[in-house]
Amino acid sequence: MTPALTAGPFYKPDAPLRHELSGDAPDGERITIAGYVLDGNCRPIARGLVEIWHADETGAYDTRGYRLRGHQMTDDRGRWWFSTIIPALYPGRTRHYHFRVRRPGAPVLTTQLFFPNEPQNDGDRLYSPSLLLDLRDTEDGKFGRFDFVV
Repeated sequence: MTPALTAGPFYKPDAPLRHELSGDAPDGERITIAGYVLDGNCRPIARGLVEIWHADETGAYDTRGYRLRGHQMTDDRGRWWFSTIIPALYPGRTRHYHFRVRRPGAPVLTTQLFFPNEPQNDGDRLYSPSLLLDLRDTEDGKFGRFDFVV
């Protein structure tokens, strides 16, 4: 099962339904992050909720609107994806994304995903190596993968 972590102080309910977030921060370094939502037996979860929010290219969160925030439902094969940017560092935290994931009829999992090989990882009290993105460079840019098990 995917470990839970705090939502932090910047969660806002009612994020818009959308995959494309990178337009919110055109100066940020683009990345696609994707994966599956699976049950404890590694079966895909259709119509599972996946919600994301994160800092921008300066390390700031939007607390007034829904910039770099969104949600979606997994497809019939349990797949999810977001086109977004790589968040900047900010004091006290390593680079990360916040997520809420829920399979239909189950409690919400709140967690965070981290970047591999970040020097700040070991100094972040919330960092967990079990929550690392599998990060790769592709012909289309950076790609990060993580499969949530809920």
